[in-house]
Amino acid sequence: MNELTDHTLRIQQLFVQYQSQLKAFAIALSPSFAQADDLLQETFLTVTAKAHEFDLESNFLAWSRAILRFKVLEARRAAGVPTVDYLDSLVAACPENWGSDERLHRLTQCIQDLAPKAREIILLRYQREHSPSQIAEMLSRTVNSINVALSKARLALRDCLDRKVQPGSPQ
Repeated sequence: MNELTDHTLRIQQLFVQYQSQLKAFAIALSPSFAQADDLLQETFLTVTAKAHEFDLESNFLAWSRAILRFKVLEARRAAGVPTVDYLDSLVAACPENWGSDERLHRLTQCIQDLAPKAREIILLRYQREHSPSQIAEMLSRTVNSINVALSKARLALRDCLDRKVQPGSPQ
């Protein structure tokens, strides 16, 4: 292999290494999991095409997240969705380790610790991507009760994650 090809291969390996963090970032910035997956694929293609521009001594995650951010903005423009001011704030506030494999593992544990009905609603909303009104219809509940249950479940998940990252707490 020539040097450029080796460099591109190394960049692709870095992408795979940081894929969970990039996917979490894409999910945070996208309206659906499907769009997040599409954006992640587009980002991989762009990262590969621009591999020659990246210095292996610099921060790959920051570079690839910037590319992903531009992909989100492109998708919003293409869909005729106005750019929102908070997008840059959200990007800046998202720590690099936010979507790490360790954090995702802890989140999975916390979801398993939820009460069965709360876990069902969370999975219907975020894994199967049903809207609150669809979930309400499926479970014969009101939309308001589903929104309240989602809010409580998200709070419980946040509290659980906070407890699991405390020094000395059981993982």
